[in-house]
Amino acid sequence: MFRQLTKSLYVSPQITLDQVEEAKALGVTVIINNRPDDEEPGQTNGAEVEAAARAAGIAYAAVPVAHGGFAPWQLDGMAAALEQAGEGKVLAYCRSGTRSTLLWALTRARAGDHPAALTEQAASAGYDVTPVRQIMDALAAG
Repeated sequence: MFRQLTKSLYVSPQITLDQVEEAKALGVTVIINNRPDDEEPGQTNGAEVEAAARAAGIAYAAVPVAHGGFAPWQLDGMAAALEQAGEGKVLAYCRSGTRSTLLWALTRARAGDHPAALTEQAASAGYDVTPVRQIMDALAAG
């Protein structure tokens, strides 16, 4: 269920409380929730995931992304959460993993990573960053 984008980053569809322990077993030290609460009926609430993560000794960050697009504060939040992991691993999740992947790609492009390399990394995990590729190019260009 968790897809590995980099040696230290996994993305996933909505996680369950049981999957927090699975993440811990993989060495995850930070869980990033990119999904707004109440997006669909029955989804595990962010506060529940946060409580389970903290009980397991895993840091938690909420950087929700609605379907309307990405804002600079979300890139800032994602960058801060990724930095918080240090040498540890990160699990970012949303409904399908796509928004987490797109936000990661935008954040890394803004930090100077090459958009083509980010595109390849995302594709190798089964995600398509085409919807934000022009923005990635613009961010990488400064």
